[in-house]
Amino acid sequence: MMRFPVICVPFLPMAGMALFPFILIKRSEYKGDQVLLNHERIHIVQQLELLLVGFYLLYFLNYLINLLKYKKHELAYLNIVFEKEAYRRESETSYLKRREIWAWRRFLSF
Repeated sequence: MMRFPVICVPFLPMAGMALFPFILIKRSEYKGDQVLLNHERIHIVQQLELLLVGFYLLYFLNYLINLLKYKKHELAYLNIVFEKEAYRRESETSYLKRREIWAWRRFLSF
């Protein structure tokens, strides 16, 4: 399993966030939440595939398009292609061992 430093950031507005090479969590007890950590590890791999800047550009662009489409933040966020992959696979602890490169593309929808 890939290991990335996990840092507790109490003022984080969400439970967790991947910011290569770190996984940021809101509460120290989340260090034991394997589903949350796996979700964030999936994002780190996505970030690496797109050389960080590409990930953030596509993430933001996908969010804006979704916001125009769905008119609600939560729906726009949940339909970001990178989030779709991470949420769908977060409970599969061995997913990253067998994941194909750019697997997030399978979650694109037009």
